[in-house]
Amino acid sequence: MGKLDGKVAIITGGASGLGAADARLLAAEGAKVVLTDIQDTLGEALAAELQGSLYLHHDVRNEAEWDRVVAITIERFGRLDILVNNAGLVRFATVEDLSYADYKIQVDVMLDGTFLGCKAAIPRMSRDGSGSIINMASIGGMKGMSVIPAYAGAKGGIIAMTRSIAVHCQEQGYRIRVNSIAPGSIVTPMTAQALAELPADSAGLEQSAAHGMGQPIDIANMVLYLACQDGRHITGSNIVIDNGETMR
Repeated sequence: MGKLDGKVAIITGGASGLGAADARLLAAEGAKVVLTDIQDTLGEALAAELQGSLYLHHDVRNEAEWDRVVAITIERFGRLDILVNNAGLVRFATVEDLSYADYKIQVDVMLDGTFLGCKAAIPRMSRDGSGSIINMASIGGMKGMSVIPAYAGAKGGIIAMTRSIAVHCQEQGYRIRVNSIAPGSIVTPMTAQALAELPADSAGLEQSAAHGMGQPIDIANMVLYLACQDGRHITGSNIVIDNGETMR
């Protein structure tokens, strides 16, 4: 028996990095997983690897696409128990150098995408009786780093919005828990991008090197904990997993 037998999960940004690790672990624990992304080749390959899973092309900025993803999930699997709002991206530049277009796409994908995901999932979860929503934040939304103003704003907004939505679910009597996770430096394609684009003496990279980089499974383990009954008494929390990067 897996911890998620009979459960159905949607994971955005599920084709690679943290999302792919989440998908593999949740599927291994018995969940039917709907992977969504815009990386179709990677997403389709992963869905084929995970028995009973489904891949859908999905622009998380589009409200109509969220309605489509939830509708297909219900048509295919009959319910929705878990949503992992994981889709994200980063554009490195200071506030003086960052274009508005690069600012906007980061906020649209991460903050707006998380809002739209919660808005689409909650009515269905409340109908099914319970649910767990896990929003992927970042320590970038908690500490100052000059080259990620839009990323930091979006991730900080996710932390605050998660609390608001958790309160709403409690006030409505929904058995839906809503939490966020704030990873530190994890070995992912996004981290590889940072290593390639940022100077070696960047404050963020220096701190990451000092504390060591985690693996995607370190985050996936917490996603599983919050998704299953083990995390039944946790809602409205932001859980930091950073090996002490924000400790000082």
